[in-house]
Amino acid sequence: MKVFINKNIPETGITMLNEAGLEIILPEEESLSYEEWLNYCKNTDTILSIGAEFKYDKNFFEACPDVRAIALYSVGFDHVDIKEANSRNIPVGNTPDVLSKATSDVAFLLMQSVARRASYNFQKVKDGNWGAFDPLHALGQELYGKTLGIYGLGRIGFEMAKKSRKAFDMNILYHNRHRNDEAERELGATYVSFEELVANSDVLSIHANYTPGQKELFDRFVFEKMKSGAIFINTARGGFQNEKDLYDALVSKQIWGAGLDVTNPEPMLQDNPLLELSNVCVLPHIGSATMEARNGMARRAAENIIAFSKDEKMPYCVNPEVYDQHS
Repeated sequence: MKVFINKNIPETGITMLNEAGLEIILPEEESLSYEEWLNYCKNTDTILSIGAEFKYDKNFFEACPDVRAIALYSVGFDHVDIKEANSRNIPVGNTPDVLSKATSDVAFLLMQSVARRASYNFQKVKDGNWGAFDPLHALGQELYGKTLGIYGLGRIGFEMAKKSRKAFDMNILYHNRHRNDEAERELGATYVSFEELVANSDVLSIHANYTPGQKELFDRFVFEKMKSGAIFINTARGGFQNEKDLYDALVSKQIWGAGLDVTNPEPMLQDNPLLELSNVCVLPHIGSATMEARNGMARRAAENIIAFSKDEKMPYCVNPEVYDQHS
C-alpha cells in the first residue's frame, strides 16, 4: 500500500510505517503547488496529511478516486468534507489527546503575555528603547481571582481551565454543545449560555472545533458585549474571528487585549495593524510545537494508517460511521 506524506514528520512515525511494510512517498520539495500536491494524491492509496492549506473537498475526491483513507497530522479536521468522505466510504483519522497539554500551554502563555504586554515590552528592549521608569506607561493587569470563559471545553479547554484555576484561582465559565461533568466536578466550572460567557468573562479563550457555521462568530457585535477589561484568546482556528472587528474593538477599548496563535487569514500578513498594538500578542500557530506533542501526533497518524492497511478500524477516526456502512 502506498502512503503519500506531503511533509516530513518525526522519525518515529516513519519508522512505524516502514516496519509495517508500507511504501512511503515523500516529495523532495515540501512546498508543493496545489497541482503538484494533487498529482501525488492521484497516485496513492492513503494520505498522511500535514497542514491545512489544501482542502479535501468534492473536487479533490472526484480528482483522486483511488484514495481510500486519509490520516491527518492534526486534531482539527475542518479542511475535510466529511460528508463527501462518507459517501465514498473513506475513513479520516486525526491525532487527539497528545497535543492537549502543549496547545493549552500556548493559550496560557498568550493570556499572561497579553495581560503583561510582554511582546510589546520585549520589542522595546530589542529596539534599544528601554526608557526611564514611568509609573504609568503600558501597564498590564493581574489575573488572580478573575473569570476565565472557555468556548469549547473539550480536552484542550479542560487543560487551559485547570492551569488557570491552579495558578490564578480563576473562576471557570464555559459554553459547549454538551455539559462537561468532569470540569464541573473537578474545577467548579459553570455552564452558561454563549451570551453569558461573552458578557461575564475577563478572559475568553476559544478551544472549540471549527465549523463553517461559526465563521467569524467573534465579530463586532460580540466584542461590543464583552467587558472593557477582557482579553480575547484564540488557539483553535483563525476563522472564528473577524480581525478587522477585533482591531476596532481593541483601539476603541471595547476590549482590553488579544492573544492569537491562529489568524484569519493564515499566515497573518506582515502589515496587519493588529501587530502594531501593545496589547496584542501573535504567535505563528505553534500550539502543538513541542517534541513530545509532534512525536505523539506522528505515532497517532501512523497507527491510523497501519490499522487501515490491516483492514482494521482506525483507532482515532473522526467519521466512524463509515465502518457502520460496511456492517
